Amino acid sequence: MEITEIQCQSILTRASGYLKPVCSHSINPYVGCGFGRSACGVGCYVRHNAWLTRGRDWGAFVDVKTNAPEIYLKTCDAEQRWAHRRGQPFAIFFSSSTEPWQPAEKQYRVTRRLLETMVTHPPDEMILQTHATAMRDDLDLVAALSQKCQLRVHVSIEGDTEHLPGLPPPPATVKDRVELLRQLSSAGIFAVACLSPLYPMQNPAVFFEQLAGAGVDAVVIDHFIEGDGTREGSRTWKTALPRSMEAVSAESTRLEYRDRIAAMARNYLPVGISASGFAGHYSSL
Repeated sequence: MEITEIQCQSILTRASGYLKPVCSHSINPYVGCGFGRSACGVGCYVRHNAWLTRGRDWGAFVDVKTNAPEIYLKTCDAEQRWAHRRGQPFAIFFSSSTEPWQPAEKQYRVTRRLLETMVTHPPDEMILQTHATAMRDDLDLVAALSQKCQLRVHVSIEGDTEHLPGLPPPPATVKDRVELLRQLSSAGIFAVACLSPLYPMQNPAVFFEQLAGAGVDAVVIDHFIEGDGTREGSRTWKTALPRSMEAVSAESTRLEYRDRIAAMARNYLPVGISASGFAGHYSSL
């Protein structure tokens, strides 16, 4: 792993493409991801972004934006005004192309320092997205921020399948991520389980009942088709993920599978689909 400390010129990126209906801005404390060679990194759409990777192998590098909190503080008021002039809330997706609580965070604490800054200078809305149970280290700040803005925490948990054949293990077990959701809910934080990308499921009814019992507020279900930034999932079809999914269930690689699982989930929890779900739009039975 090549870790490089960098000074960023900006930290709030105005949303475009898939994120445009979700938020006004995204924020990424790191470039690259220390989980890039785990299961979530295999299907990660960011690995195909040549502007970010610059020829480097996904999972082999992390650039640390050491001055990110200072840049946020300098620019947040102007970016909030920009969003308000367009009739939308200043809503941040944290993070869109990296893991905020990846291994490097234990040393550099860029995410924690950003959260500390946001407690005093909060956005109107924020989505915190993570695969990592290391978020527990900062639950105090997450809870404090939830009192300052409309906050949702999205925990990526692809389903009840722990490991797909031929893929590396995930950054955290399904059990540990469900427990993180339970802790978030117990702290009064709006907790969302994000099945993204949706894996073949073994027993959906039991899994969704478990999430409901953990106090989860909603579920977002996002298939790699439509979910990787391409209409047909063409980016993901180039990776090992679809073949691993097919080895478990051939139907799981079709968009109809997402809709069938979503229909089952609505028996237990409010459900959002893909970008609409990430934006906080849910439906129930």
